[in-house]
Amino acid sequence: MLDILRPFLDRWRLTALAASAAMLAIAHAFQTFGGLAPCTLCLRQREVYWVAAAVALAGMVVTRLPRGERWRLAFNAALGLIFLVGVGVAVYHAGAEWKFWPGPTTCSSTGASASAEALAGLMQGERITPPRCDEAPWVFAGLSMAGWNAVISLGLAGLSLAAVFRERSRS
Repeated sequence: MLDILRPFLDRWRLTALAASAAMLAIAHAFQTFGGLAPCTLCLRQREVYWVAAAVALAGMVVTRLPRGERWRLAFNAALGLIFLVGVGVAVYHAGAEWKFWPGPTTCSSTGASASAEALAGLMQGERITPPRCDEAPWVFAGLSMAGWNAVISLGLAGLSLAAVFRERSRS
């Protein structure tokens, strides 16, 4: 199985960038085409992927510079930590959805995803209810989007760790 992963681990920063972009695209598709407006914690989960994408891109550039190869391990480790933060945010969100603990007191949307109909309703004096962090709007195989994000983030953190060990074995 390690042979299957080797090409991805050898180019981990590119793989992490692609995975982060894919997760952001999927979240945007749920929002745009599925009509699922993000709550505050959903947006926090997206921020993790934006940070991971930026670090992965920076790692791709830095490791191409003279003597930049020595930074490969550091960037892989940083990506692992970032994805672990993503696990924490996603588990916190999923736990709030399952009522294991309360979500944040400011558990509402930023309004960034307001539709034309919602804005028209607001102008007519209707009250718009933002999405709540403690209600899962979509569930598949018993896991909400936050639950699936926790699983995927954990997998990406594990692959980051494997990339770190791969770099250490090369040294």
